[in-house]
Amino acid sequence: MHFGVVMFPTDYAIRPGELARALEERGFESLWVPEHTHIPASRRSPWPGGPNLPKEYWHAYDPFLALTAAAMATSRLRLGTGICLVVERDPIITAKEVATLDSLSGGRFLFGIGGGWNAEEMENHGTNFKTRWRLLRERVLAMKEIWTQEEAEFHGEFVNFDRIWSHPKPVQKPHPPILMGGDGPTTFDRVVEFADGWMPLARSGRNPAEKIGLLRQRAEKAGRDPKSISVTIFFAKPEKVALEGLRAAGVERAIFGVPSEGRDSVLPLLDSYTRVMV
Repeated sequence: MHFGVVMFPTDYAIRPGELARALEERGFESLWVPEHTHIPASRRSPWPGGPNLPKEYWHAYDPFLALTAAAMATSRLRLGTGICLVVERDPIITAKEVATLDSLSGGRFLFGIGGGWNAEEMENHGTNFKTRWRLLRERVLAMKEIWTQEEAEFHGEFVNFDRIWSHPKPVQKPHPPILMGGDGPTTFDRVVEFADGWMPLARSGRNPAEKIGLLRQRAEKAGRDPKSISVTIFFAKPEKVALEGLRAAGVERAIFGVPSEGRDSVLPLLDSYTRVMV
């Protein structure tokens, strides 16, 4: 099982390059960064994590720029979005950014995606909250065409373009792994149809690893090899017993969280994580 770290990269936290080097030096497999282009001041949408939204949600760097800085500071560390809000992004531009980062990093990118929770944030990007999943599906399918075809085209309900040329193509073939976030009633539909992995959060009182068997059944029923779908658990408990349980369940990657703080707070926390990595 691999181990990684997720952090909101901000201008007041340890810099992405320094964090990436520290992770690589300590034997971590991957660095993950979330995405919010902004947070609407109305605060109408409730944050799933509690009543008070932490300020890093509207202070975060752009994920692709932060991960590029991390890529330039390392040689082996994998670089992931956790998650990229595809529903707020133009698919042609995002396909270019994914392919560029994968190329510049030598094929180290992991494309974690999701639908998000902030309805008014999406609305500012022209996205209807109720149709966000249909939109996400089409944008992912369109990006796959761009990454794998010399002359790509796509015609759908939300995404529509005639033949285009777009380079570079990703180093990883056919494209970087697409990891679908979420743990809702229709998440496995998306994982099985167009993703390469499942990436749920380990929340208090819930163990998403218990659903791995169901995911494998769904994949097999759809004609996919269940082993072709990886499982990455975000905010895994940094405890040996819990991590051994994830490994036994077939989890490929466990991700620990670190706060958006300076090196004096973050580096000792990384050291503590290395002592429970099994």
